Amino acid sequence: MIHSARHAPWLLLVAGLLAGGGQAGAQQEAEPEPDWGAIQAVITAQLDAFKRDDGVAAFSFAAPSIQKQFGTPAEFMRMVRSGYAAVYRPGAVRFLDHYLVAGQPVQPLEIMTAEDGVVVAFYLMERQADGSWRIAGCALGQSSAVSA
Repeated sequence: MIHSARHAPWLLLVAGLLAGGGQAGAQQEAEPEPDWGAIQAVITAQLDAFKRDDGVAAFSFAAPSIQKQFGTPAEFMRMVRSGYAAVYRPGAVRFLDHYLVAGQPVQPLEIMTAEDGVVVAFYLMERQADGSWRIAGCALGQSSAVSA
C-alpha cells in the first residue's frame, strides 16, 4: 500500500522548469480544460513502452522539443535508463491530483520503486497542434510516503 505523498516542495521545481515559457503559458490559459484522461493515457502508454524496451514507441510520446534534444530513440532510452530508473522500471503506480502551472498541465504520478521506495514523477504535458498530448518533461522527487 502506498500512502499519500507530500509534493508541495516539488511545485517550486516544476515552476522553475516552466520559467521562461511565459508567453506559451499565456496562450495556453485561454485553452479549454485539459483532457486529463487523455494525458494519463499518454503517460501510461509511455510507461508500457518502457516495460517492453520499445524505444521507438516511448520516444513517440515525447514532445517535439524533447525529441529534438535527444535526437534518436536510442539516446532517449539511454537517458531514461540512467536518470529515470523509477519511471523506466516502475513498481506500482498511482496518478495523483493534477494541476496547471502557468497554464501548463502537470500530472504527478506516485511510483513505488523496485527497492520499495516511493518517488513522485511530475509530468509536464504539452498539447500539440492536432490536439494530442505529448510529454514535455518529467521531474522526479522523493516522497515522504512509505510503502507498507
